[in-house]
Amino acid sequence: MAHLLYQGLEAFNDFFARHGDQRVKGWFLMSSPLPTLSICLSYVYIVKVLGPKLMENRKPFELRRVLIAYNAFQVVFSTWLFYELGMSGWLTGDYNYRCQPVDYSNSALGMRMVHACWWYYFSKFTEFFDTFFFVLRKKNQHISTLHVIHHGCMPMSVWFGVMFTPGGHSTFFGLLNTFVHIIMYFYYMVAAMGPQYQKYIWWKKHLTTLQMIQFIGIMTHAFQLLFVECNYPRAFVWWIGMHAVMFFFLFSEFYKQTYNDGTKRSGAKSLAAFAKFIPCNLQMDKLHQNGHATNGHANGHAKAVNGHASSYYGDLPPELRQRTSEAAAVVAGGN
Repeated sequence: MAHLLYQGLEAFNDFFARHGDQRVKGWFLMSSPLPTLSICLSYVYIVKVLGPKLMENRKPFELRRVLIAYNAFQVVFSTWLFYELGMSGWLTGDYNYRCQPVDYSNSALGMRMVHACWWYYFSKFTEFFDTFFFVLRKKNQHISTLHVIHHGCMPMSVWFGVMFTPGGHSTFFGLLNTFVHIIMYFYYMVAAMGPQYQKYIWWKKHLTTLQMIQFIGIMTHAFQLLFVECNYPRAFVWWIGMHAVMFFFLFSEFYKQTYNDGTKRSGAKSLAAFAKFIPCNLQMDKLHQNGHATNGHANGHAKAVNGHASSYYGDLPPELRQRTSEAAAVVAGGN
């Protein structure tokens, strides 16, 4: 049994050795997808199980300076990657945005793109520290399904690109992604500096919008090859395009839950306060007008202020009572 398993593993690795890009043969982590898969699965286990368990009875770490340094590093690293991917073809005019085959030659420009692709792949491992710092700071609420899927899938996804297509059409994904990461990690760096800098990062909502625009751009750029003739593997068109589709919907759901739902909850609370405020004040005006502001009525008003405005609905004029009841129904539905 063990012998058969070993033979199967050998055949598996041999497939990549024979069909992969020979220029990356012998490069770190490029002999087989299994090491990358193992690292990704270990990452998921650490951030979802082991890490929170180890931190369960410990105080959260205060990592302000570490976070500032880490995010500053990611800004510089992402800027360099963006520059390398751009100068390897996308920003020099050598690459065609409609159709760009892979340059499998050993030319200076071709090898520059191969190296840029490998470093982009490696950068996905460095981004694991985003989550590790959440664990150490006991910010487990930030370790969402979206966050773990996004970080856990990326190294594995990019590995196949470096192995088979290190260059060409789909590297546009890396170009856009590194550009967004420059802005994203700059945001995180400023956020880590402390509350006094929060006024400069009011644009968090727009950062999420930018990430969704990124995925729209990537899927549009990839799927156009389904309608034109291009010497580029269709499998990678679907691979990159469907990743973009998946992440677009995940980020879209995150946007709705974080921003739209928050707005609805805020509006519901305001409406609740408004609905409680109106009948109480109208009733008090009515009491003053009739000259009946006795202790008993005052006590009744105090109950209304404490949230029992419904006890006054019967004393209101029919039209206003109907409007107040409708407002109360809206509030109940919003909550």
